[in-house]
Amino acid sequence: MTKKIAVLAGDGIGPEITAQAVRVLDVLVRDGLEVQTESALVGGAAFDAKGDPLPDETLKVCESAQAILFGAVGGPAYDALPRSSRPEQGLLRLRKHFDLFANLRPALVYPELAEASPLKPDLVAGLDLLILRELTGDIYFGKPRGIHVNDAGEREGFDTMRYSESEIRRIARWAFEAARKRNRRVCSVDKANVLETTQLWRDVVTEVARDYPDVELSHMYVDNAAMQLIRRPLQFDVIVTGNMFGDILSDAASMLTGSIGMLPSASLNASGFGMYEPIHGSAPDIAGTNRANPLATILSLAMLLRYSLDQEAAAVRVEQAVRKVLAAGARTADIARPGEKVLGCSEMGDAVVAAL
Repeated sequence: MTKKIAVLAGDGIGPEITAQAVRVLDVLVRDGLEVQTESALVGGAAFDAKGDPLPDETLKVCESAQAILFGAVGGPAYDALPRSSRPEQGLLRLRKHFDLFANLRPALVYPELAEASPLKPDLVAGLDLLILRELTGDIYFGKPRGIHVNDAGEREGFDTMRYSESEIRRIARWAFEAARKRNRRVCSVDKANVLETTQLWRDVVTEVARDYPDVELSHMYVDNAAMQLIRRPLQFDVIVTGNMFGDILSDAASMLTGSIGMLPSASLNASGFGMYEPIHGSAPDIAGTNRANPLATILSLAMLLRYSLDQEAAAVRVEQAVRKVLAAGARTADIARPGEKVLGCSEMGDAVVAAL
């Protein structure tokens, strides 16, 4: 049966990088993969056309698909909009609507790019880290929230950090299951010495660990985890943490690899439906200049093939093509060293397509 992928390119460099991933998919379809795509508007592009960052018609396209390939949303032109109309709300609403609670962010240092990392090559060589970020709870979604005038007559902002036991338990199980397929180590990151919410997090993760005696569990405060990612990143196998901490730590981990333009992500629900996107933003400063790195989006496509379409062979084929072009010296500006030839976004897409 032909599977359907909803393609939401979004704003900024989103259309450019997504176009290259679709070219890669087209090669796989040509070779027999039974997949079709349907495009729809999201983010600022959707607001401009429909007055809503997630129009009903876009949601219907996604509901009829087995997975979503997502580009990026946002830009300075939308910063003055009411928060409910901003492009990022389209992304947040998709996560909530489909209950995409498990965010998988691998950070892998390719041998050819060890020199591209801001850290010394011997600190990052061989890095293969997976960050499991809970995606639908925490302070990003907790209520009450807002800005009001307090009793002293000044404006006061407030947000609420909330986690239920069931929310913590399900992401913890994802982490332990993932670790069983890797090096069997889970580090749970929290701030249990200060925040009651994350004390509950630590308690529940510890309880879940009893069902996985073959996996080693450690705990680390988030400030120490941020330091350890820079000091000794190879100590980590799987990191599991909440929404806000995961947002910050995964972006920090991206620089270990040399560029945020190299990191894909998958956001999954309990049934395997997922949204796949590079972890970087819309980069409006380089939009339309053919300078973006499409590899994170292409690698996100590989994750889509693996996790939502159960097409492991196709996923491996895409990943091997990326490895091949990097080994051959193909570089976009973000991963190039001085003196190396720099490819544009479409040229890097050409290289991956040729490698397939």
